[in-house]
Amino acid sequence: MFAINGLYTDHYELTMAQGYFLSGRQTHTACFDYFFRINPFQGGYVVFAGLADLLEIIRNYHFSDENLVYLRSIDFKDGFIKYLENFRFRGDVYAPEEGEVVFPYEPVVRVEGNILETQVIETVLLNLLNFQSLIATKASRMRHSAGNRLLIDFGLRRAQGFGGIHASRAATIGGFDGTSNVLSASRYHLHSTGTMAHSWIQSYPDELESFRDFAGFYPERCVLLVDTYDTLKSGLPNAIKVAREMEEKGAKLEGIRLDSGDLGYLSKKAREILDANGLHYVKIFVSNQLDEYIIRSLINQNAPVDGFGVGTKLVTGVENAALDGVYKLSELNNTPQIKISDNLEKMTLPGKKNILRFYDENDMFYGDAIILAKETNIDEMYHPYQPLKSCSFENHRNELLLKKVMKDGEIQAPDKTTTEIADYVGKRLSKLPDEHKRFENPHIYKVGISRNLMELRNKLIENIKSKY
Repeated sequence: MFAINGLYTDHYELTMAQGYFLSGRQTHTACFDYFFRINPFQGGYVVFAGLADLLEIIRNYHFSDENLVYLRSIDFKDGFIKYLENFRFRGDVYAPEEGEVVFPYEPVVRVEGNILETQVIETVLLNLLNFQSLIATKASRMRHSAGNRLLIDFGLRRAQGFGGIHASRAATIGGFDGTSNVLSASRYHLHSTGTMAHSWIQSYPDELESFRDFAGFYPERCVLLVDTYDTLKSGLPNAIKVAREMEEKGAKLEGIRLDSGDLGYLSKKAREILDANGLHYVKIFVSNQLDEYIIRSLINQNAPVDGFGVGTKLVTGVENAALDGVYKLSELNNTPQIKISDNLEKMTLPGKKNILRFYDENDMFYGDAIILAKETNIDEMYHPYQPLKSCSFENHRNELLLKKVMKDGEIQAPDKTTTEIADYVGKRLSKLPDEHKRFENPHIYKVGISRNLMELRNKLIENIKSKY
């Protein structure tokens, strides 16, 4: 992969950064919020992912000599380029634990620092958090469908370029067991796995010989692809022959894979034939344009599938190409800021904020309140855009979600493996009531704002409208 450096940004970020520098405002303090407005996949939640990668990148964010030569060539000014020679991000970042379950309009990440540094990192922050959160959420939906069955990411070849590297990490965070992506497995300590393609079988004079050789080379993890020519008349009978030959040598065939045709019907017939031949231990894996709906359908049909290989619809986030996360200024020089719109839902929430999560009597997620950072507890919250609607929290346990994960440009978040983050996702999703996890018309999770935040927003709106 190419090295990450200061050019990992949009041109307008640098245009604004130079403007802050030229106007002498580069030391002004600022606070930005990252949030999204709509859950992807018409779902009920988002799995927050990408934080560890983001923190590592902005900790090392700098402009190399080569970067500065390029910026000079596109007419950035010498004084600004001189400033960038020693540029490092020295701000603070607040965020939930990676893998947290989050909801629309919540300030999922809060970035504080000088206006120049907080502006420049906008693009990389959105790039990493939007994509990884999208894919982790998609993966979690597939895990919800699959139950405890095996899920393997096959998506690298269908991913959008280098996005496939982060997609495999996000898929594991969302609940996948392994990946075919060797680079991601190495980089993020994931479980790397893979079997054979149809080309392996086609490269031999006949299918049986190809199976025998593969079983001889990989007796401990042999999965045979049985649909190259005819699944039931050729592939499966040849796999059974090889399985029996392996038994004679003290080994066992791990499984077969179905990659085409009616997966429900073929898996049932295959299970029936395998069992009739005493091969109850041979597992059945399926692949081919799977998603959470097809996986759910196969399970509802009682298809005897032990594992799923998922590619395109996982790593490309079908049916949503992107999470609509945005990065908005909420405070400048300790003065709350707000973006005004004719549409109340497009207005931003001012000031430094946190998220206070409340639990019900069964210790399940009940609702989240967006509060000012100086607040520690509230007993009532209000609908962000329908102020006559409110919700009280008598005798509800709560916790603050945003913690300082970077201080003065140095990472403060605990170093967790991808598997540990995935375990956290599972625990948090287990506390989200089922009505928020269903695919069709999920129940809308309660997200509100504190009275103090509502009053601050209303005051700023009135002040701005009085000027224009």
